[in-house]
Formats: sequence, C-alpha cells, structure tokens
Amino acid sequence: MYWYEEEVKSLEKRKTYEKANPGVIFYGSSSIRLWTGIEDDFLNNKVTNLGFGGSTLAACVWFFERIMFQYNPKALVVYAGDNDLGDGRTPEEIFIFFQQLMVKANQRFNSLPCFFISLKPSISRWHMADQFKYTNNLIESEIIRLNCNWHFIDVFKKMLDKSGNPNPLYFDNDGLHLSKEGYKLWAAIINEKIFNHYDKLIPK
Repeated sequence: MYWYEEEVKSLEKRKTYEKANPGVIFYGSSSIRLWTGIEDDFLNNKVTNLGFGGSTLAACVWFFERIMFQYNPKALVVYAGDNDLGDGRTPEEIFIFFQQLMVKANQRFNSLPCFFISLKPSISRWHMADQFKYTNNLIESEIIRLNCNWHFIDVFKKMLDKSGNPNPLYFDNDGLHLSKEGYKLWAAIINEKIFNHYDKLIPK
C-alpha cells in the first residue's frame, strides 16, 4: 500500500474547515479522483472529492480511518473494486473488502447514508464482464439483504449500448477511464438516486 502514501498524505492535510463541512464525500479510485468537474456537476449541493488514483477497494478499506479522520459528511459515495479485479482478485475477495468497508464506515459515521456505485463495464476489461457482474450482484444483494443505511447505485447497465456491450461514448481512449460523457451520465444517475431525494435520504 506504500505507493498510495503521497496522495493519502495530501488528503490528510486538507484544511480543518473543509473537513468540518464536506457535504457529500465521494471516495474511491481514479474514476472518482479524475472527476475534476464534480463540483459543477452537483452545483446545488456541497461535495468533496477524496478519490486517490489507482486505488483498490482493499486500499479504500486500509486507509479509511486516516483519510476520513475529522471529516463530518452528510453522506458517503464510494466507487472502488474495479482495480481489484484488474489485479487478479476474485469477486468473493472484493465482496469481503466491501463488508469490511461497511463496518469501518458504520463505526466512524454510525447510520450515515452511504452509497456504493456499481463497478462499471470498462472496454479494456470487458473480457472479465462476468466477474464484474457477479461482484456487483454480490454487493447489491448484501445491501438489499441488510436493508440498512447503504444503497446501491447501478451504472453498469446504463453504460452499455443496444447490443449489450460497453458504449465507447462513455470511455476515454484507454477504454478504462470515463470520458466527459461518461461523467455526465454518472452525474445524471447520481442526481436521480441521491440529490433528487436528498431531503428524504440525508438528514439536515
């Protein structure tokens, strides 16, 4: 985990007033970190980007206490797990990391509304599509089973074209990271899932 240290340290050094009023925290891998227009995409709501590049769900669990120290968010939105599969981990391992993240988040924030964004159907990893689908299913089923403060946001299906393959419109040239259109789609889905129902989901 040492290769994440510099980015994690920079997140730890955020100013105290930023930590006191972060609004909705977005946490996870480079799909979050590279979302440079995130504040513009959610203009009517305060958001804070705590993504760190290339991170795995395992890394998000490992650094959770350090990064979240002193933060008091209204909600937590997580995207990670994509890179875990890319590194050769199994869906079952990622599911265990998700369970660990749930425990850490609930210990730190109690019943804070938390949202997990499904793994996306990256073009460059489409040969692993069944593993991605299975991982998403494991996590969504657990959230439904527990019926608690966690919610599942499905972006996978909406990023496919009519033939059921990843839509190139939503991906950068590397076939892995999101394009501007990809982020527009994510923003629309998240706005519908979270911010359009903000008062019901997130206490003031």
